[in-house]
Amino acid sequence: MKANLQAIRKWAVQTARLCCGIPDYDVYVKHLREHHPDRPVPSYKEFFRERQIARYKGTGGRCC
Repeated sequence: MKANLQAIRKWAVQTARLCCGIPDYDVYVKHLREHHPDRPVPSYKEFFRERQIARYKGTGGRCC
């Protein structure tokens, strides 16, 4: 029962982050390790900052 609640909580947190435009760091790290083992894994702080820049200052993003 406890494991089930933890899984639901993890899913809910991940869904909420994606709704706000914050990708899941753990999923990103897993992807990097599986598909790009030669790339360095950024810290959470570096990852979060890069995502903010990509969302708000990148080309084709929101205006203003």
